[in-house]
Amino acid sequence: MATLELRGLTKVFGATMAVEAFDLDVGDGELVCLLGPSGSGKSTVLRMIGGFETASSGAVLIDGQDVTRMPPERRPTSMMFQSHALWSHMNVAGNIGFGLKLRRLPRAEIARKVEEALTLVGLAGMGERRTDQLSGGQQQRVALARSLVLEPKILLLDEPFASLDQHLRERLREEVRDLQQRLGITMVFVTHGQDEALALADRIVVMRDGRVQQVDRPDRLYRHPETPFVAGFIGQMNLLQVTVAGGRIAHPAFDLDVTATDGPALLAVRPEALELIAGEGAGRLHRVTDFGSHAVTEIDLPGGERIKAMTPEVPAAPPGTPVTIKPLRAHLYRDDRVIWSSDAMSRTSTRAHAHG
Repeated sequence: MATLELRGLTKVFGATMAVEAFDLDVGDGELVCLLGPSGSGKSTVLRMIGGFETASSGAVLIDGQDVTRMPPERRPTSMMFQSHALWSHMNVAGNIGFGLKLRRLPRAEIARKVEEALTLVGLAGMGERRTDQLSGGQQQRVALARSLVLEPKILLLDEPFASLDQHLRERLREEVRDLQQRLGITMVFVTHGQDEALALADRIVVMRDGRVQQVDRPDRLYRHPETPFVAGFIGQMNLLQVTVAGGRIAHPAFDLDVTATDGPALLAVRPEALELIAGEGAGRLHRVTDFGSHAVTEIDLPGGERIKAMTPEVPAAPPGTPVTIKPLRAHLYRDDRVIWSSDAMSRTSTRAHAHG
């Protein structure tokens, strides 16, 4: 069993609040991603879990034991950093077995554990290789093996694939996910890439300015963003300033029935949740990009905004063609929180006004 509890975890650097009152429970065998832009505090949280940063206040508990003041080497954790930091004067086996050597394990046991770790990451028999003879992907696998060989209760990864090209990054994250599920190890993974988080995580913690915005499963995070920041940060989203009056959204491009009090609000609509009807309406086709599997159409609105719609086929209409815009699913925000949403607005009356 390996559970992690973070209680009111806070870190202050001088006058800067890097992380504020961070709470999180990670279950046994769960993979949780900390996701956010640079400066959101996600790596600071990870370093406090591993003991590489001292918490200003709050607590870190692993399997119910308070480890907040323990040094890194005494915690049942292992950390894989963004820079794999392999020692060039040691071969692959030496790099992987270094931590076991510090634990004064017998030489034969170290050799056995190192080879087991190499096999786990697909590098069996490569212990005698020099690290400068390895590709970038192989070096990352060695760094992962070095973390796994210590048999940590919790594995911490701080953007380990950020320096790799996209194809290799995707392949390695799939391997890490498969390995994590096979071993049943509890893992906390830091990334600023939403695709990486959506592909890897059981749950995602979206952070901004040292605070938690939302904690949820990837599917719920995408379909039910609770704040405007999450709506705009996860996937592509059209965000429009609108006004609610008498249970309707008043916008030059369309009207939409909503259940919300009157006043200004922010409307969020995914590109794939927009239906386009060419030939009339307030929108104007601006540009179409064909991605093969789908097309992305940019539409200019009367107020000067430009939104995107995703369609399975390339629209036949040329740029400048008027279009009717019909949102099929949407969210409405006010005061930094969601006040209305709908997953199926098929019965909603939506009309586009003529323009020009």
